[in-house]
Amino acid sequence: MKLERGDALFVADIQNDFLPGGSLAVPRGHEIVSVLLHYLALFQSHSLPIFAGRDWHPADHCSFRDQGGIWPPHCIAGSIGADAPPDFPLPPSVVIVHKATASDQEAYSAFEGTTLDAALHAQGVRRLFIGGIATDYCVLNTVKDALALGYAVVLLRDAIRSVNVHPDDGANAEAEMLRLGATPARFEDLAS
Repeated sequence: MKLERGDALFVADIQNDFLPGGSLAVPRGHEIVSVLLHYLALFQSHSLPIFAGRDWHPADHCSFRDQGGIWPPHCIAGSIGADAPPDFPLPPSVVIVHKATASDQEAYSAFEGTTLDAALHAQGVRRLFIGGIATDYCVLNTVKDALALGYAVVLLRDAIRSVNVHPDDGANAEAEMLRLGATPARFEDLAS
């Protein structure tokens, strides 16, 4: 698979609260940090745009258990938990998209309530390479919206991890993304 003009990388939610020691740590989430760093370097070497999504919740977000949601408090705007880990430095050119910023609205997709679609169009993006956390929530919903908006999507299968609230959630999410038209790939498919 050859990278070309019109391609972009999208990294979902590599934030401290989703990694070991975080308030909503995704099992084995830390394993994809180094893989995603390789993708970042590859896209930079091809001068292709890179986007990163982040949960950026108010302290009283509706997804939190205290507010009747299903999650522990996580990724509160401006907190250390909402930051990217120190071993995941993003290049200065990365466009960061904050989502789920209103107390009363959940947003698993990075397109929901954000300017991501407009930013992609402004840079002429036609194909999105997507990885990050969590396969069964933010990756799944971002992929679904990207496909619905007409983007070609490549799912970076070596750079995703699942919450797996139910044991097969991640596998089911991957199957759904592929069924909807995402193309599976791994780093060696792009780097060769």
